Amino acid sequence: MFYLVGLGLGDAQDITVKGLEVVQKAKRVYLEAYTSVLTVGQDALEKYYGRDIILADRDMVEQNSDELIAEAETEDIAFLVVGDPLGATTHTDLILRAVEKGVQYRIIHNASIMNAIGCCGLQLYNYGEAVSIVFWTETWRPDSFYDKIAANRERGLHTLCLLDIKMKEQSLENLMRGRKIYEPPRFMTVQQAAEQLLEIVEKKNKQSKENNALSPDSVCVGLARVGGEDQSIVAATLRQLATVDMGGPLHSLIIPGNMHPLEMDMLRLFALDDTVKASLTS
Repeated sequence: MFYLVGLGLGDAQDITVKGLEVVQKAKRVYLEAYTSVLTVGQDALEKYYGRDIILADRDMVEQNSDELIAEAETEDIAFLVVGDPLGATTHTDLILRAVEKGVQYRIIHNASIMNAIGCCGLQLYNYGEAVSIVFWTETWRPDSFYDKIAANRERGLHTLCLLDIKMKEQSLENLMRGRKIYEPPRFMTVQQAAEQLLEIVEKKNKQSKENNALSPDSVCVGLARVGGEDQSIVAATLRQLATVDMGGPLHSLIIPGNMHPLEMDMLRLFALDDTVKASLTS
């Protein structure tokens, strides 16, 4: 059996009872380590689970997935995923490969950022399409995601912005030379995402000052380390969030749409200052 086990958001103890039972009985346990990260390291997981864990990086999952699945033809294999197992298309691909080879699979669900964002008080059923904000470079500055934010805002819906994670990335030079030398992990912060959004807003304003989805004074919500004991939530203007240090990863950003009075009441709990708090009135 090929088990895809969700680990939840925070630390080793966030695994479900059902998931822990699978981990403890499996022949081998793999940890997917590139679509997201836990707030604790691999050692903490091994200590809590009482099992050795094999780190499954991008190369292993994307290039050697057939070998991974082949093991599950005769043994129970546990594949651990931060959050919920189906939060990334990579894991859907694994399921399809397993079915193609006649290997049975089972999904053990858990909390993910897609539902845990309810902690800020914005109701889950009021969200539109989620977007991803990636790190810009000097020559690559994509902004097409902004159109999705605008479409959500036009419909009065909130937008969850998933912020970029760079794990085991190679520089262009090392990639071209075939050198297995990797850059340090990078995690986009709310501050960086807000800075990039402000640039896009400025560009849109130069093109047309009418019907823009956002302004520097739009109230947004920054979240950090959701599910952890040091979870942080800040409601502030986009301009303010570009100056707020929310600490270590992982971060997320929410662009609110139309808000119910109860939603505004909740956001006032996290307002950066009295001006933001006063703007959150029905």
